[in-house]
Amino acid sequence: MAVSEALKLRGSGRLVLGLLVNLASSICIVLVNKWIYVQYGFPNMSLTLVHFVMTALGLWLCQALGLFCPKSLRPSRVLLLALSFCGFVVFTNLSLQNNTIGTYQLAKAMTTPVIIGIQTFYYKKTFSTKIKLTLIPITLGVVLNSYFDVQFNFLGILFATLGILVTSLYQVWVGAKQHELQVNSMQLLYYQAPMSSAILMFVVPFFEPVIGDGGIFGNWSTTALVMVVFSGIIAFLVNLSIYWIIGNTSPVTYNMFGHFKFCITLLGGYILFKDPLSINQGLGILCTLFGILFYTHFKLGEQEEEKSKLTQRP
Repeated sequence: MAVSEALKLRGSGRLVLGLLVNLASSICIVLVNKWIYVQYGFPNMSLTLVHFVMTALGLWLCQALGLFCPKSLRPSRVLLLALSFCGFVVFTNLSLQNNTIGTYQLAKAMTTPVIIGIQTFYYKKTFSTKIKLTLIPITLGVVLNSYFDVQFNFLGILFATLGILVTSLYQVWVGAKQHELQVNSMQLLYYQAPMSSAILMFVVPFFEPVIGDGGIFGNWSTTALVMVVFSGIIAFLVNLSIYWIIGNTSPVTYNMFGHFKFCITLLGGYILFKDPLSINQGLGILCTLFGILFYTHFKLGEQEEEKSKLTQRP
């Protein structure tokens, strides 16, 4: 009994640690990246490249320590996914750079309606009326917030829109590829991260300076370089902790935890960067948050019904 209790306590301690790491890293990655853009003007694609390289190095270290077992995959089967991985991180970071944190966070919520649209029209997947109705408050909240954002700018909305589209495609393809190749998220990311790094190494010189003022190898202050490396470490921790939480908790825990992070990140943006917030924006945020909560509630309820039907079959 004492041994089993000790094992339970140890498991609970690891789970709490994983949740805390994910909470801290998910919030920090947004705030630290915004700080780097605002305070130092570090180039966007170069910062994304640092994230990919740090993630690739971190995953190599994880497999060397035996935390997961890599699976041999042909690079050609992961290439499209690696390209979309580059696109979604670059456009998401550009959205963060050119929008307030509130608009950036709410724009990310639009990936759910877009994914449903892609799966409905392209993959012929059906969704219940309840699920479809939750898309109304989510979309309405994002439109309200964006329209009344005092820092509204066309470029920011363009990058946010591109980020939503590419992120949605990436998430749909990740699910399809994991099923097709019979791999988990870490095994897939183990190939994606270095491949995406190589792609960006080739692309960055065409869009951003490499040396000199504003270049990745420019004359940056020690503080700026420390913040960039710190941002890369956080990016790796986000990916690692997501894998840990999904593998060790229920979907309810993960989704509810995600809503908590959503609220804390919004609050952090308004406090740290003094982003102005109008009443209409506040209503938009609440509208989107309610839509997300109802979507999660209905989706998890449907998943439980499917599980109970499967267990009742003779």
